[in-house]
Amino acid sequence: MTGEPEAKDASPASADEDLGPWVHDPRILAWAGEHLPELRRSVSGQRTLRWSLVIGFVVGLVAHVTGFLLKTWETTEPLTLLADLLYTLGWALWTGVVVVVFFQVVPEVKTRQIQRAADAFEAALREQARAGNGQAPNPAGAGEGSQLGEREG
Repeated sequence: MTGEPEAKDASPASADEDLGPWVHDPRILAWAGEHLPELRRSVSGQRTLRWSLVIGFVVGLVAHVTGFLLKTWETTEPLTLLADLLYTLGWALWTGVVVVVFFQVVPEVKTRQIQRAADAFEAALREQARAGNGQAPNPAGAGEGSQLGEREG
């Protein structure tokens, strides 16, 4: 039971105190304000994910090739086991990275591209509506007064 009441009484003020006195230093706050966007980008996940994938791919490829080269030498039993382990570990690492790239990274990139294109299209439609008579244009081209309805009628 020691420590439980303190944990229950944790407040934002105590969390601020845990950060230390340097958080309230004006110079550090000014520096943090200038570099906060860069810090947020670096920890957003994409940069970390990319670096993890690159490192995993390189380490896997190196281990795979090293294991293959060790397997081809005339070696004794313990070294052959190490060669097999390196070969298999390397194969698993770099092929795993390839799978992650094709099933997670590429679809996320495509999703972001499509989202940006849709946002740009919506912004262009809003801009066109503002420049015109103030009404949003009908993207399907159907509705009252459309050319298709006028030709049929």
